[in-house]
Amino acid sequence: MIDNKFDLGFFPTPLHALKNVSKKYPGYQIYMKRDDTTGLASGGNKTRKLEYLIQEALDAGCDTIITAGAQQSNHCRQTAAACSKAGLKCHLLLGGTAPKVYEGNLLLSSILGAAIHFTGANRKGEDIEALKSKLQQEGAKCFVIPYGGSNFTGALGFVHAVKELKAQLTAQNLEIDYIFFASSSGGMQAGLTLGKELFSLDATLMPINIDKDGIQGGSLEEVVFKIVQEGVEKLGLSEAFSLSDISLYRDYDKKGYGKVTLDEIKAIKELATSEGILVDPVYTGRAFYGMLDFLNEKKIPSNSNVLFWHTGGLPAIFKYADKLQ
Repeated sequence: MIDNKFDLGFFPTPLHALKNVSKKYPGYQIYMKRDDTTGLASGGNKTRKLEYLIQEALDAGCDTIITAGAQQSNHCRQTAAACSKAGLKCHLLLGGTAPKVYEGNLLLSSILGAAIHFTGANRKGEDIEALKSKLQQEGAKCFVIPYGGSNFTGALGFVHAVKELKAQLTAQNLEIDYIFFASSSGGMQAGLTLGKELFSLDATLMPINIDKDGIQGGSLEEVVFKIVQEGVEKLGLSEAFSLSDISLYRDYDKKGYGKVTLDEIKAIKELATSEGILVDPVYTGRAFYGMLDFLNEKKIPSNSNVLFWHTGGLPAIFKYADKLQ
């Protein structure tokens, strides 16, 4: 098992019951895995990926990291923080134009020392190679982290996360039937898929699609499948996966990426007022609403134990303050 990583976060993250939310949805026991508490620049699931990606960059002798995302990218904010801790330079290519005032994740990325390049309509790394060429001409040794940190190296963070979860379930004498989470760039989903097989976790993955637009390299299902195929080979798994094995629930992404609707607002406020836990408007709010809709409409069997994997994103709440008041 590959386990060469640069320590960045606080693990294991907590696993606990959402007792008050569970009371509102009779027939279901709801739990939460708290990757919002990983500790790196306010926390989030990207810490798991970055531990492996940063180590790979250091092993390659690189001194500069390049990655891309939206202006409120949790991945970019945590990449900037990881680079600060590892002593690496960080360049972020962010979609859109420079705002007059930096807010949320964008503000934190700047405070954390990242060099920020605004790239208009390109928010998924389309301009990375041009910047890499320029920086290399200036003497930098560049390492590119893909959009969302989603490749096999990044996915290893969530392969190991399944091992962590299994240990917690055993300690609590608990079984989980369904795992809901936000899926946007595919690395987490691929890692959980591989980890389920490697560590024999008997739970159904319920990835809620966040971004209706495709990403470079094809549909999100195809991106996840490609990472899974690579993982099967490198981890020596015997399971043969097919594209049809990659599930994705697309009923909640119609408004597009970063478009806050009454659904996300409802989910944020329900969890906040029931449990004192905050989810963000872009990722976890949308995914949490998707889970609640499944429970409310009885789309999964009653008497199920349901886990929501909280992937963080707190800083984005402040960017969308006008929507949440």
